[in-house]
Amino acid sequence: MGYTRGMNKASLPIKHWSHSSLVTFLRNPLAWYKRYVEEIYDTPSSPASLVGRAGHVALQHFYGGLGKEGAVELGLEYLRNVPDFEINFGKAHSRRARKLKRQKIDREYMQAISFYLARPPRYSVVGVEVKGVVEVEGLPLPLKAVSDLVVRSKADKNALDIVDHKFVDSFSALRTEKPLFVIQAIFNYYTVRELFKKPVKRFILHECKKKRNLDGGSQMRRYVIDFANCKEEFALFHRLIHDVTAEISRPRVYLPNPSDMFEGKDSFEIYRLGLAND
Repeated sequence: MGYTRGMNKASLPIKHWSHSSLVTFLRNPLAWYKRYVEEIYDTPSSPASLVGRAGHVALQHFYGGLGKEGAVELGLEYLRNVPDFEINFGKAHSRRARKLKRQKIDREYMQAISFYLARPPRYSVVGVEVKGVVEVEGLPLPLKAVSDLVVRSKADKNALDIVDHKFVDSFSALRTEKPLFVIQAIFNYYTVRELFKKPVKRFILHECKKKRNLDGGSQMRRYVIDFANCKEEFALFHRLIHDVTAEISRPRVYLPNPSDMFEGKDSFEIYRLGLAND
């Protein structure tokens, strides 16, 4: 385990950890440095990520009390307000090709959100888009998280559940992807527990498949993580936060990951130009 006791927080390059910053550091340290240390956010968004964000906008308003039609329209408005330079169009270079690509993104969003809202899960909502940065005893840096929904738990009347939504091309295999889900869940657990001062029972993930199933099966899949069964995962999470904080506390060279399918090319170009050198 990395040594973090007595570490001077002011000397660290970041003020807190979040799920996205932790996963980015583990995947591509140089991409992490650019975004979370230098705070440069110029990487264009993929069409898939835009559909997901628009879906979150719609569900934020739907669970906030707005009707389905109004919520869907606000998600579409979000999409149409994203400028072209913020979108990764891939091979669509001409103006006409980009226009067709944007129309495809709009259609994919409309289909995905209609799948979700056909039979939306019902909850007793306590908070929507709950954001927090909290200190956790024993951890060297605060944790930051955004919870899509905080709801009254149906499994324990005295506790809360956290609900997260993802719009996906295919359903996740929980057995292989559970570590990522659990890491995200624990970030949300600590922030919600501190903000609401109540026990947090479960993390509930709803995946909505964007493309229609050919077999007519459900477009929705639900995964549940019960925090009472995650004792080993909490210990591993604490160990990971300590080790990764120790890693960024020492003088180091931030290296790219050219095999990163999302930011490999960009991070390698930053390395080539020496833009992250001290």
